[in-house]
Amino acid sequence: MKTREVNFDGLVGPTHNYGGLSYGNVASQNNSQLSSNPREAALQGLAKMKALMDLGFTQGLIAPQERPDVASLRRLGFAGSDAQVIEKAARQDMPLLAATCSASSMWVANAATVSPSADTADGRVHFTAANLNCKYHRSLEHPTTRRLLEAMFADARYFAHHPALPDVTQFGDEGAANHTRLCRDHGQPGVEFFVFGRSAFDTRYTAPHKYPARQTLEASKAVARLHGLSDERVVFGQQNPSVIDQGVFHNDVIAVGNGQVLLYHQDAFLHSQALLDELHGKLERVGGHLQPVVVPRAAVSVDDAVRSYLFNSQLLTRSDGSMLLVVPQECQDNPRVWSYLQGLLAEGGPVAQVKAFDLKQSMRNGGGPACLRLRVVLNEQELAAVNPGVILNEALYEQLTGWVARHYRDRMHEHDLADPQLLLECRTALDQLTQILTLGSVYPFQQN
Repeated sequence: MKTREVNFDGLVGPTHNYGGLSYGNVASQNNSQLSSNPREAALQGLAKMKALMDLGFTQGLIAPQERPDVASLRRLGFAGSDAQVIEKAARQDMPLLAATCSASSMWVANAATVSPSADTADGRVHFTAANLNCKYHRSLEHPTTRRLLEAMFADARYFAHHPALPDVTQFGDEGAANHTRLCRDHGQPGVEFFVFGRSAFDTRYTAPHKYPARQTLEASKAVARLHGLSDERVVFGQQNPSVIDQGVFHNDVIAVGNGQVLLYHQDAFLHSQALLDELHGKLERVGGHLQPVVVPRAAVSVDDAVRSYLFNSQLLTRSDGSMLLVVPQECQDNPRVWSYLQGLLAEGGPVAQVKAFDLKQSMRNGGGPACLRLRVVLNEQELAAVNPGVILNEALYEQLTGWVARHYRDRMHEHDLADPQLLLECRTALDQLTQILTLGSVYPFQQN
């Protein structure tokens, strides 16, 4: 039975804006309050999805969330009609309104952690929605995220869904951005690699000093237990605190893995050799052979890695077994990074092709190709059980580009968030989108 990795990309929402809400994400902070272009952002994301589909990869998508989140504003004391709630929030606490308007759910690498059926005790694909409790604007996402995933992967014979972990700092969970699966073949048992930034309870682990470590060891262990993963096929590794303090807020900003390949920066992890030894040993026991590709700091500095998002790339297996590295255009614009990539191709290793995409609207808020996708490994039966409305094809692509053109603004600034009409535009767009994708009533406004 053929098994493949399907990338489900987040569709950028109508309120895409540069609110500068993510402390520790250098790009998000540096571009705070600039005008954004939601229409261009959505079309850039769709163009990447279609390009990968045209290359033969199975491509899905995940719908955006309802924003502004008026219900959250009501919970914080703003009353009246929806328009009055938005008007009061804009007048009394504009940063709070901006947080409830964030389109950050586009970065679905943070939506959940996913374990394929080949790894889990009950032989089902397991999803745990990430609580994202380090940032208020992202902590709002997981209830709708879970409803979306349940609508997409609805058949309980094949899929299991877990609620987010307790919404406290000790169990801070940022989803697949800190999770990589290594394997000889997607359909065979693999090794699930969880990367954490700190421990909530064990003082032996060093934490960063400047920026917060968003993923805890305790959260990673809890997800592994929920998914029924064997201790022999799980590795927990600590991210280097010093790179977190340089803007590496998730592991997927400093490392990317696929199959048996782990591409990582020299400074990515603490105790790198011991970690590699454990990965190698456990992967070998399931028939694999780890292929580490280390990027030396002398070739690419951490600063260059953060500015270019070299590691926030998609590493994809092509039909001939070689790998394609999907990078943001910023990698091509950085001479040191591009020189390194050309040298990597010349070596004749597992990476046989590099393809750059223009994702500037996402990149300016701190999200590259890897942030925009959630990887789900599916065999033929599981893929057939996925809601077909969320699998991209030519007709759906045309529908979605037309939908974006009709409903998205081409300019968004902070003052635009105070426009009550924006909420109506968003709800109208999402109501139509649920019909296009056959998702049913997944949004709060559809259930009232």
